[in-house]
Amino acid sequence: MDRSGKAAIIEAVKARANEASFAVITDFKGMTVEELTNLRVGLRKAGGEYHVVKNTLARIALTGGTHDVIKDKFHENCGVAFGFDDPVAVAKALSDFAKQSKLFQLRCASLDGKPMAADQVDALAKLPNKEQLLGQLLGTMNAVPTNFVSLFANILRGLLYALKAIEEQKAKAA
Repeated sequence: MDRSGKAAIIEAVKARANEASFAVITDFKGMTVEELTNLRVGLRKAGGEYHVVKNTLARIALTGGTHDVIKDKFHENCGVAFGFDDPVAVAKALSDFAKQSKLFQLRCASLDGKPMAADQVDALAKLPNKEQLLGQLLGTMNAVPTNFVSLFANILRGLLYALKAIEEQKAKAA
């Protein structure tokens, strides 16, 4: 490969890495093309991408960018997964694939420039995704006014029962 081809690869990886909020370095030694294709399809559904790049080119591409903290972890057969929207979804896709495949392993990651170990990526994968968190937040926000209305309804109901009892008592006395 000539210099211009290498420069084009470096620029492409650098652009994708700077757009990504989440980057994970993985080991894939011994995997088939079909298995890597399945991984790429799963990651695409989760809002991510998977790239296999020469280690030297990947190190150069990540130098000085958001994910600079993991650039020195590129050695042997490795690939990098980028997550753009929801890092939890990408972590789940990678973690699930690692459980299915005996050859695929998570090495390390960078979440918005902060380094993470493989076990931290697995812990991130166990968190609820963005939609679930928004649903829980909306449920909590909705509970406050609902409880407030129920509280006042109970106060008014008690007052109405007291007035009804007074009315019945006066009706019996009359």
